[in-house]
Amino acid sequence: MTLSERDLESIWHPYTQHKNMVPPIAVTRGKDALLFDENGNGYIDAISSWWVNIHGHAHPYIAQKIFEQASTLEHVIFTGFTHEPAVKLAERLLNILPGNLSKVFYSDNGSTAVEVAIKMAIQFWKNNNLSKNKIIAFKHAYHGDTFGSMSVSDRSVFTAAFNDFLFEVIFIDTPSLDNIEQVKKTIDSVADETICFIYEPLLQAAGGMLMYPAALLDEIIICMKSHDIICIADEVMTGFGRTGKLFAGDHFKYKSDIICLSKGLTGGTLAMGVTACTKKIFDAFLSDDKRKTFFHGHSFTANPVACAAALASLDLLETECCQNQIKHIVDRHKDFADDLHQIAGNQTTANITIKDIRQLGTVVAFELETGDDGYLNSISVEITGNALQNGIYLRPLGNTVYFMPPYCIRDEELDKVYAFLKSLTTTKK
Repeated sequence: MTLSERDLESIWHPYTQHKNMVPPIAVTRGKDALLFDENGNGYIDAISSWWVNIHGHAHPYIAQKIFEQASTLEHVIFTGFTHEPAVKLAERLLNILPGNLSKVFYSDNGSTAVEVAIKMAIQFWKNNNLSKNKIIAFKHAYHGDTFGSMSVSDRSVFTAAFNDFLFEVIFIDTPSLDNIEQVKKTIDSVADETICFIYEPLLQAAGGMLMYPAALLDEIIICMKSHDIICIADEVMTGFGRTGKLFAGDHFKYKSDIICLSKGLTGGTLAMGVTACTKKIFDAFLSDDKRKTFFHGHSFTANPVACAAALASLDLLETECCQNQIKHIVDRHKDFADDLHQIAGNQTTANITIKDIRQLGTVVAFELETGDDGYLNSISVEITGNALQNGIYLRPLGNTVYFMPPYCIRDEELDKVYAFLKSLTTTKK
Protein backbone atom coordinates (compact mmCIF):
# COMPACT_ATOMS: atom_id res chain seq x y z
CA MET A 1 0.00 0.00 0.00
CA THR A 2 1.11 3.54 -0.67
CA LEU A 3 1.43 6.00 2.18
CA SER A 4 -1.73 7.77 0.95
CA GLU A 5 -3.67 4.48 1.02
CA ARG A 6 -2.40 3.65 4.50
CA ASP A 7 -3.48 7.13 5.61
CA LEU A 8 -7.05 6.51 4.45
CA GLU A 9 -7.17 3.41 6.64
CA SER A 10 -6.27 5.18 9.88
CA ILE A 11 -6.35 9.00 9.80
CA TRP A 12 -9.15 11.55 10.36
CA HIS A 13 -8.04 14.80 8.73
CA PRO A 14 -9.03 18.35 9.82
CA TYR A 15 -11.60 20.30 7.82
CA THR A 16 -12.10 17.29 5.56
CA GLN A 17 -15.23 15.52 4.38
CA HIS A 18 -13.93 11.97 4.07
CA LYS A 19 -16.77 10.58 1.96
CA ASN A 20 -15.41 10.23 -1.58
CA MET A 21 -12.32 12.24 -0.64
CA VAL A 22 -9.33 12.31 -2.94
CA PRO A 23 -6.42 10.45 -1.30
CA PRO A 24 -4.07 12.92 0.42
CA ILE A 25 -0.71 13.63 -1.14
CA ALA A 26 2.04 11.95 0.85
CA VAL A 27 4.73 14.54 1.52
CA THR A 28 8.13 13.04 2.22
CA ARG A 29 10.26 16.15 2.57
CA GLY A 30 10.34 19.90 2.20
CA LYS A 31 12.98 22.39 1.15
CA ASP A 32 12.61 26.17 1.20
CA ALA A 33 9.26 27.01 -0.46
CA LEU A 34 8.81 23.51 -1.91
CA LEU A 35 7.10 20.32 -0.73
CA PHE A 36 7.97 16.96 -2.32
CA ASP A 37 5.72 13.91 -2.55
CA GLU A 38 6.63 10.22 -2.47
CA ASN A 39 7.06 10.23 -6.26
CA GLY A 40 9.53 13.13 -6.13
CA ASN A 41 7.11 15.75 -7.47
CA GLY A 42 7.65 19.26 -6.10
CA TYR A 43 4.92 21.74 -5.15
CA ILE A 44 5.29 25.43 -4.28
CA ASP A 45 3.79 25.88 -0.81
CA ALA A 46 1.76 28.97 -1.73
CA ILE A 47 -0.11 29.14 1.59
CA SER A 48 2.86 28.52 3.91
CA SER A 49 1.30 25.28 5.18
CA TRP A 50 -1.71 26.93 6.81
CA TRP A 51 0.15 30.21 7.30
CA VAL A 52 2.76 28.88 9.74
CA ASN A 53 5.90 28.38 7.64
CA ILE A 54 7.56 31.77 7.26
CA HIS A 55 11.18 30.79 6.53
CA GLY A 56 10.63 27.76 4.30
CA HIS A 57 10.74 24.06 5.04
CA ALA A 58 13.57 22.21 6.78
CA HIS A 59 15.52 25.36 7.48
CA PRO A 60 18.97 24.16 8.64
CA TYR A 61 19.43 26.88 11.26
CA ILE A 62 16.12 26.14 13.01
CA ALA A 63 16.74 22.39 12.71
CA GLN A 64 20.16 22.78 14.34
CA LYS A 65 18.76 24.79 17.25
CA ILE A 66 16.01 22.22 17.76
CA PHE A 67 18.62 19.43 17.81
CA GLU A 68 20.83 21.29 20.28
CA GLN A 69 17.95 21.94 22.67
CA ALA A 70 16.50 18.42 22.39
CA SER A 71 19.95 17.07 23.25
CA THR A 72 20.03 19.15 26.44
CA LEU A 73 16.47 19.43 27.80
CA GLU A 74 13.42 18.27 25.86
CA HIS A 75 10.76 19.22 28.41
CA VAL A 76 10.08 19.99 32.05
CA ILE A 77 6.93 20.89 33.97
CA PHE A 78 6.53 24.69 33.94
CA THR A 79 4.98 25.02 37.39
CA GLY A 80 7.79 25.54 39.87
CA PHE A 81 10.47 25.23 37.18
CA THR A 82 11.78 27.50 34.44
CA HIS A 83 14.49 27.30 31.78
CA GLU A 84 16.62 29.57 29.60
CA PRO A 85 14.73 29.17 26.29
CA ALA A 86 11.40 30.20 27.87
CA VAL A 87 12.86 33.21 29.70
CA LYS A 88 14.90 34.36 26.73
CA LEU A 89 11.93 34.04 24.33
CA ALA A 90 9.65 35.99 26.67
CA GLU A 91 12.27 38.74 27.01
CA ARG A 92 12.71 39.00 23.24
CA LEU A 93 8.99 39.02 22.50
CA LEU A 94 8.23 41.69 25.09
CA ASN A 95 10.98 43.80 23.56
CA ILE A 96 9.43 43.76 20.06
CA LEU A 97 5.67 43.38 20.61
CA PRO A 98 3.61 46.55 20.06
CA GLY A 99 2.41 48.29 23.19
CA ASN A 100 3.47 48.20 26.81
CA LEU A 101 3.25 44.48 27.51
CA SER A 102 4.70 42.98 30.67
CA LYS A 103 4.16 39.21 30.89
CA VAL A 104 4.08 36.20 28.57
CA PHE A 105 1.89 33.13 29.13
CA TYR A 106 2.74 30.04 27.06
CA SER A 107 0.27 27.56 25.59
CA ASP A 108 0.05 25.14 22.67
CA ASN A 109 -1.51 26.83 19.62
CA GLY A 110 -3.48 29.81 18.34
CA SER A 111 -6.84 28.64 19.64
CA THR A 112 -5.49 28.10 23.16
CA ALA A 113 -3.68 31.44 23.04
CA VAL A 114 -7.09 33.05 22.44
CA GLU A 115 -8.72 30.87 25.11
CA VAL A 116 -6.13 32.09 27.61
CA ALA A 117 -6.72 35.72 26.64
CA ILE A 118 -10.49 35.45 27.10
CA LYS A 119 -10.06 33.78 30.50
CA MET A 120 -7.56 36.45 31.57
CA ALA A 121 -10.03 39.19 30.66
CA ILE A 122 -13.01 37.56 32.37
CA GLN A 123 -11.09 36.83 35.56
CA PHE A 124 -9.52 40.30 35.57
CA TRP A 125 -12.92 41.79 36.35
CA LYS A 126 -13.86 38.98 38.73
CA ASN A 127 -10.65 39.52 40.69
CA ASN A 128 -11.46 43.23 40.86
CA ASN A 129 -14.94 42.42 42.20
CA LEU A 130 -16.68 43.97 39.20
CA SER A 131 -19.54 42.26 37.38
CA LYS A 132 -19.38 42.35 33.59
CA ASN A 133 -20.87 39.78 31.22
CA LYS A 134 -20.51 40.90 27.60
CA ILE A 135 -17.79 40.37 25.01
CA ILE A 136 -17.52 42.25 21.72
CA ALA A 137 -16.06 40.77 18.53
CA PHE A 138 -16.23 41.51 14.82
CA LYS A 139 -18.62 39.91 12.38
CA HIS A 140 -16.84 37.37 10.13
CA ALA A 141 -14.32 36.75 12.94
CA TYR A 142 -12.56 33.42 13.34
CA HIS A 143 -10.45 32.86 16.46
CA GLY A 144 -10.10 29.08 16.72
CA ASP A 145 -11.88 25.80 17.38
CA THR A 146 -11.90 25.41 21.17
CA PHE A 147 -15.16 26.47 22.79
CA GLY A 148 -14.10 29.88 24.04
CA SER A 149 -12.45 30.79 20.75
CA MET A 150 -15.46 29.46 18.82
CA SER A 151 -17.75 31.59 20.98
CA VAL A 152 -15.95 34.80 19.97
CA SER A 153 -15.96 33.70 16.32
CA ASP A 154 -18.82 34.64 14.02
CA ARG A 155 -21.49 31.96 13.69
CA SER A 156 -20.68 30.08 10.51
CA VAL A 157 -20.20 26.61 9.05
CA PHE A 158 -17.27 26.24 11.47
CA THR A 159 -19.46 26.66 14.56
CA ALA A 160 -22.91 25.52 13.34
CA ALA A 161 -22.96 22.17 15.14
CA PHE A 162 -22.05 23.84 18.45
CA ASN A 163 -23.94 27.16 18.39
CA ASP A 164 -26.31 26.13 21.20
CA PHE A 165 -23.31 25.54 23.48
CA LEU A 166 -21.44 28.80 22.84
CA PHE A 167 -21.67 31.85 25.08
CA GLU A 168 -23.33 34.99 23.77
CA VAL A 169 -21.18 37.61 22.07
CA ILE A 170 -22.02 41.02 20.61
CA PHE A 171 -20.81 41.06 17.00
CA ILE A 172 -20.13 44.44 15.44
CA ASP A 173 -19.25 45.40 11.86
CA THR A 174 -15.63 45.87 10.90
CA PRO A 175 -15.18 49.64 10.59
CA SER A 176 -15.78 51.59 7.40
CA LEU A 177 -16.38 55.26 6.69
CA ASP A 178 -20.08 54.46 6.34
CA ASN A 179 -20.57 52.67 9.66
CA ILE A 180 -17.91 53.95 12.07
CA GLU A 181 -20.21 56.27 14.01
CA GLN A 182 -22.92 53.63 14.37
CA VAL A 183 -20.36 51.07 15.54
CA LYS A 184 -19.13 53.47 18.22
CA LYS A 185 -22.72 54.10 19.36
CA THR A 186 -23.21 50.35 19.75
CA ILE A 187 -20.06 50.14 21.87
CA ASP A 188 -21.20 53.06 24.02
CA SER A 189 -24.57 51.38 24.66
CA VAL A 190 -23.05 48.23 26.19
CA ALA A 191 -19.74 49.55 27.52
CA ASP A 192 -20.54 49.31 31.24
CA GLU A 193 -21.22 45.58 30.92
CA THR A 194 -18.40 44.71 28.52
CA ILE A 195 -15.47 42.55 29.56
CA CYS A 196 -13.34 42.77 26.45
CA PHE A 197 -13.12 43.35 22.71
CA ILE A 198 -11.27 40.77 20.61
CA TYR A 199 -10.25 41.40 17.03
CA GLU A 200 -8.02 40.22 14.20
CA PRO A 201 -6.10 43.40 13.32
CA LEU A 202 -6.30 44.47 9.66
CA LEU A 203 -7.02 41.01 8.26
CA GLN A 204 -9.76 38.49 9.02
CA ALA A 205 -8.14 35.37 7.63
CA ALA A 206 -10.43 32.33 7.83
CA GLY A 207 -13.42 34.65 7.47
CA GLY A 208 -12.35 35.19 3.85
CA MET A 209 -9.12 37.21 3.90
CA LEU A 210 -11.19 40.31 4.63
CA MET A 211 -9.22 43.53 5.10
CA TYR A 212 -10.05 46.84 6.73
CA PRO A 213 -8.13 50.09 7.39
CA ALA A 214 -5.88 50.68 10.39
CA ALA A 215 -7.06 54.26 10.96
CA LEU A 216 -10.64 53.18 11.56
CA LEU A 217 -9.65 50.36 13.90
CA ASP A 218 -7.72 52.98 15.87
CA GLU A 219 -11.03 54.80 16.34
CA ILE A 220 -12.64 51.61 17.60
CA ILE A 221 -9.79 50.87 20.02
CA ILE A 222 -9.75 54.37 21.50
CA CYS A 223 -13.51 54.13 21.96
CA MET A 224 -13.05 50.84 23.82
CA LYS A 225 -10.26 52.24 25.96
CA SER A 226 -12.34 55.28 26.89
CA HIS A 227 -14.70 52.80 28.57
CA ASP A 228 -11.83 50.76 30.11
CA ILE A 229 -12.72 47.74 27.94
CA ILE A 230 -9.86 45.24 27.62
CA CYS A 231 -8.63 45.01 24.01
CA ILE A 232 -7.35 41.64 22.76
CA ALA A 233 -5.45 41.50 19.46
CA ASP A 234 -5.52 38.08 17.84
CA GLU A 235 -2.23 38.19 15.91
CA VAL A 236 -2.04 34.45 15.48
CA MET A 237 -1.91 34.88 11.70
CA THR A 238 -0.84 38.52 11.29
CA GLY A 239 2.23 38.31 13.53
CA PHE A 240 5.86 37.95 12.43
CA GLY A 241 5.85 40.00 9.25
CA ARG A 242 2.67 38.94 7.46
CA THR A 243 1.27 42.49 7.18
CA GLY A 244 4.57 44.01 6.04
CA LYS A 245 5.45 45.13 9.56
CA LEU A 246 6.67 42.88 12.35
CA PHE A 247 3.19 42.84 13.89
CA ALA A 248 -0.15 44.19 12.69
CA GLY A 249 -0.28 46.26 15.88
CA ASP A 250 2.66 48.26 14.54
CA HIS A 251 0.24 49.84 12.05
CA PHE A 252 -1.84 51.36 14.86
CA LYS A 253 -1.48 54.30 17.19
CA TYR A 254 -3.46 52.62 19.97
CA LYS A 255 -2.28 49.26 21.25
CA SER A 256 -4.00 46.23 22.73
CA ASP A 257 -3.90 45.07 26.36
CA ILE A 258 -3.44 41.42 25.38
CA ILE A 259 -1.87 39.89 22.25
CA CYS A 260 -2.28 36.29 21.03
CA LEU A 261 0.46 34.66 18.94
CA SER A 262 1.12 31.32 17.26
CA LYS A 263 1.56 30.09 13.64
CA GLY A 264 4.77 31.85 12.53
CA LEU A 265 6.05 31.94 16.12
CA THR A 266 8.26 28.86 15.71
CA GLY A 267 8.83 29.32 11.99
CA GLY A 268 6.25 26.63 11.34
CA THR A 269 8.21 23.85 13.01
CA LEU A 270 6.50 23.10 16.35
CA ALA A 271 3.17 23.81 18.00
CA MET A 272 3.26 26.76 20.39
CA GLY A 273 1.04 29.62 21.53
CA VAL A 274 1.74 32.85 23.40
CA THR A 275 -0.58 35.24 25.20
CA ALA A 276 1.14 38.46 26.28
CA CYS A 277 -0.51 41.01 28.58
CA THR A 278 0.08 44.34 30.28
CA LYS A 279 1.16 44.77 33.88
CA LYS A 280 -2.36 45.98 34.74
CA ILE A 281 -3.84 42.65 33.66
CA PHE A 282 -1.20 40.60 35.47
CA ASP A 283 -1.44 42.62 38.69
CA ALA A 284 -5.13 41.75 39.06
CA PHE A 285 -4.03 38.16 39.76
CA LEU A 286 -1.51 39.08 42.48
CA SER A 287 -3.20 38.39 45.79
CA ASP A 288 -2.94 36.61 49.12
CA ASP A 289 -6.24 35.03 48.11
CA LYS A 290 -5.25 31.91 46.18
CA ARG A 291 -8.65 31.85 44.53
CA LYS A 292 -7.45 34.77 42.40
CA THR A 293 -4.78 32.57 40.81
CA PHE A 294 -4.99 32.09 37.04
CA PHE A 295 -5.93 28.40 36.95
CA HIS A 296 -4.86 27.50 33.44
CA GLY A 297 -2.03 25.41 32.04
CA HIS A 298 -0.94 22.81 29.52
CA SER A 299 1.23 19.74 29.84
CA PHE A 300 3.63 21.15 27.26
CA THR A 301 3.56 24.76 28.45
CA ALA A 302 6.81 26.52 27.44
CA ASN A 303 8.25 23.38 25.88
CA PRO A 304 12.01 24.08 25.65
CA VAL A 305 12.38 22.66 22.13
CA ALA A 306 9.50 24.81 20.84
CA CYS A 307 11.01 27.85 22.59
CA ALA A 308 14.36 27.13 20.92
CA ALA A 309 12.63 26.92 17.54
CA ALA A 310 10.90 30.25 18.18
CA LEU A 311 14.17 31.90 19.16
CA ALA A 312 15.81 30.58 15.99
CA SER A 313 12.88 31.84 13.91
CA LEU A 314 13.25 35.30 15.47
CA ASP A 315 16.97 35.24 14.70
CA LEU A 316 16.14 34.69 11.03
CA LEU A 317 13.21 37.11 10.96
CA GLU A 318 15.28 39.99 12.32
CA THR A 319 18.04 39.64 9.71
CA GLU A 320 18.33 42.30 7.03
CA CYS A 321 18.01 39.56 4.41
CA CYS A 322 14.62 38.39 5.69
CA GLN A 323 13.28 41.92 6.13
CA ASN A 324 14.34 42.79 2.59
CA GLN A 325 12.68 39.64 1.28
CA ILE A 326 9.42 40.55 3.03
CA LYS A 327 9.55 44.00 1.42
CA HIS A 328 10.26 42.37 -1.94
CA ILE A 329 7.21 40.09 -1.67
CA VAL A 330 5.06 43.07 -0.63
CA ASP A 331 6.19 45.00 -3.73
CA ARG A 332 5.68 42.00 -6.02
CA HIS A 333 2.20 41.43 -4.57
CA LYS A 334 1.28 45.09 -5.12
CA ASP A 335 2.29 44.83 -8.77
CA PHE A 336 0.37 41.57 -9.15
CA ALA A 337 -2.74 43.12 -7.58
CA ASP A 338 -2.46 45.97 -10.09
CA ASP A 339 -2.29 43.40 -12.90
CA LEU A 340 -5.41 41.67 -11.57
CA HIS A 341 -7.27 44.99 -11.47
CA GLN A 342 -6.45 45.48 -15.15
CA ILE A 343 -7.57 41.95 -15.97
CA ALA A 344 -10.80 42.43 -14.03
CA GLY A 345 -11.52 45.62 -15.96
CA ASN A 346 -11.17 43.81 -19.29
CA GLN A 347 -12.96 40.53 -18.57
CA THR A 348 -15.66 39.23 -20.87
CA THR A 349 -18.80 37.44 -19.74
CA ALA A 350 -17.30 34.18 -21.04
CA ASN A 351 -14.72 34.17 -18.27
CA ILE A 352 -14.98 33.62 -14.55
CA THR A 353 -15.05 37.13 -13.13
CA ILE A 354 -12.72 38.12 -10.32
CA LYS A 355 -13.73 40.73 -7.75
CA ASP A 356 -12.62 42.40 -4.53
CA ILE A 357 -8.91 42.23 -5.32
CA ARG A 358 -6.97 43.15 -2.19
CA GLN A 359 -3.45 43.02 -0.82
CA LEU A 360 -1.91 43.49 2.59
CA GLY A 361 1.75 42.80 3.26
CA THR A 362 2.64 39.33 2.00
CA VAL A 363 -1.02 38.38 1.43
CA VAL A 364 -2.94 38.91 -1.80
CA ALA A 365 -6.55 37.71 -2.27
CA PHE A 366 -9.58 37.94 -4.51
CA GLU A 367 -12.96 36.27 -5.08
CA LEU A 368 -14.13 34.28 -8.09
CA GLU A 369 -17.69 35.12 -9.10
CA THR A 370 -18.97 31.59 -9.45
CA GLY A 371 -21.64 30.12 -7.21
CA ASP A 372 -22.32 31.44 -3.74
CA ASP A 373 -19.68 33.30 -1.77
CA GLY A 374 -18.44 31.24 1.15
CA TYR A 375 -16.30 28.42 2.47
CA LEU A 376 -18.50 25.64 1.05
CA ASN A 377 -18.18 26.80 -2.55
CA SER A 378 -16.88 23.70 -4.38
CA ILE A 379 -14.65 25.74 -6.73
CA SER A 380 -11.95 25.48 -4.07
CA VAL A 381 -11.51 21.73 -4.63
CA GLU A 382 -11.24 22.27 -8.38
CA ILE A 383 -8.64 25.02 -7.99
CA THR A 384 -6.57 22.98 -5.55
CA GLY A 385 -6.55 20.02 -7.95
CA ASN A 386 -5.57 22.16 -10.95
CA ALA A 387 -2.87 23.93 -8.97
CA LEU A 388 -1.34 20.64 -7.84
CA GLN A 389 -1.15 19.51 -11.47
CA ASN A 390 0.86 22.67 -12.07
CA GLY A 391 3.23 22.07 -9.16
CA ILE A 392 1.55 24.54 -6.78
CA TYR A 393 -0.28 23.98 -3.50
CA LEU A 394 -3.18 26.38 -2.99
CA ARG A 395 -6.17 25.90 -0.69
CA PRO A 396 -8.83 28.56 -1.38
CA LEU A 397 -11.39 29.45 1.27
CA GLY A 398 -14.36 28.51 -0.90
CA ASN A 399 -14.32 30.99 -3.76
CA THR A 400 -11.78 33.21 -1.99
CA VAL A 401 -8.39 32.62 -3.58
CA TYR A 402 -5.30 33.82 -1.73
CA PHE A 403 -1.52 33.63 -1.97
CA MET A 404 0.58 33.77 1.23
CA PRO A 405 4.08 32.43 0.56
CA PRO A 406 7.04 31.69 2.82
CA TYR A 407 9.44 34.64 2.87
CA CYS A 408 12.16 32.57 1.19
CA ILE A 409 10.17 32.13 -2.04
CA ARG A 410 12.16 32.83 -5.21
CA ASP A 411 11.12 35.17 -8.00
CA GLU A 412 10.61 32.34 -10.47
CA GLU A 413 8.31 30.63 -7.95
CA LEU A 414 6.37 33.85 -7.43
CA ASP A 415 6.04 34.20 -11.20
CA LYS A 416 4.74 30.65 -11.53
CA VAL A 417 2.03 31.17 -8.91
CA TYR A 418 1.06 34.56 -10.34
CA ALA A 419 0.71 33.02 -13.82
CA PHE A 420 -1.52 30.25 -12.45
CA LEU A 421 -3.72 32.72 -10.58
CA LYS A 422 -4.09 34.82 -13.72
CA SER A 423 -5.09 31.70 -15.64
CA LEU A 424 -8.13 31.33 -13.38
CA THR A 425 -9.64 34.41 -15.01
CA THR A 426 -9.62 32.73 -18.43
CA THR A 427 -11.33 29.55 -17.25
CA LYS A 428 -14.70 29.05 -18.97
CA LYS A 429 -17.80 28.96 -16.80
